[in-house]
Amino acid sequence: MLYAAQETIQIDFAHRQSAHCESGVCSNLLYHYGLSISEALAFGIGSGMFFGYLPFIRINKLPLTTYRCEVGGIFKRVAKRLGCRVHWQTFRNPDKAMDALDRQLSLGIPVACRTGGYWLPYFPPAFRFHFNMHNLVVIGKEGDDYLISDPVFPDPERCSRFDLMKARFAKGALAPKGTMYYMEEAPQEVDLVPAARKGIREVCRRMLSTPGPLMGIRGIRYLSGQVRKWPKKLGQDRALLYVGQLIRMQEELGTGGAGFRFMYGAFLQEAAGVLSIPRLVDLSKVMTGVGDRWRKFAVLGGRLCKGRASADDTYDAMAALLLECADGETEVYQELLELTR
Repeated sequence: MLYAAQETIQIDFAHRQSAHCESGVCSNLLYHYGLSISEALAFGIGSGMFFGYLPFIRINKLPLTTYRCEVGGIFKRVAKRLGCRVHWQTFRNPDKAMDALDRQLSLGIPVACRTGGYWLPYFPPAFRFHFNMHNLVVIGKEGDDYLISDPVFPDPERCSRFDLMKARFAKGALAPKGTMYYMEEAPQEVDLVPAARKGIREVCRRMLSTPGPLMGIRGIRYLSGQVRKWPKKLGQDRALLYVGQLIRMQEELGTGGAGFRFMYGAFLQEAAGVLSIPRLVDLSKVMTGVGDRWRKFAVLGGRLCKGRASADDTYDAMAALLLECADGETEVYQELLELTR
């Protein structure tokens, strides 16, 4: 297919701002096909909650900390559990990737893409650092510009062909490789009960039983021990870089640690009605409290990084907060397993 610079396409797609890119893309695409699934419900059904401290993967030369499941996992599990059929595709050639995107747009199909957020020109400068897991939906085209429904922004955005191509083929860790995906078929009605139950049980098993010290609840406890050691092990300057990376991964990329816990609390509140288990409302409040502690952890770390720390703002205090988060989440997951047998 030859690139047609003057082509104009506008898909009737309802842009709705969300807290996180992948769960927002998932909810918005389902809504486009007639399924009213909230972002929180998509996040829960897709088993989005997770934690991993992965020092062997580097982002900006610093260890990766993830507060959610693998990229793409939410959408894939939601599609499978709700009976949707999704087409996924990666590319080696950037021009072929853009032509494939144009073909689907010409058929009136909104197309989700995975990108490197650094290369998207509508990102504010403060948020433009190298992170290759940002999801968005392309909903049209006007000349050389693509119309973008990016769920973390309040309004649709525009992006040139050159910039979108560059974002789709960003280099570095977890490179997107031109990934695009779109809905091929969606049911008119879905049964949320088994989908929500499976989503809950998978999160609980992963957080409580993932082997090794780096993931799930064990990973949170391991990170707590590492944070205590950082000042002596790394030196003050390097330790502050590590703390800054933790806070950036938690609070600036999507919704991060605290935000994901708040979203999971919202999911549990919805799931209480779906599954007819009133106790989930109480566990929703407990998870929200855990989110508050994650946010307190981020605030404390932020004060350390900015040189505004009080006598109580220490690495030991941060480590203690992480243990509180681990204890609170353990309580929730253990009870959820019992309630969803």
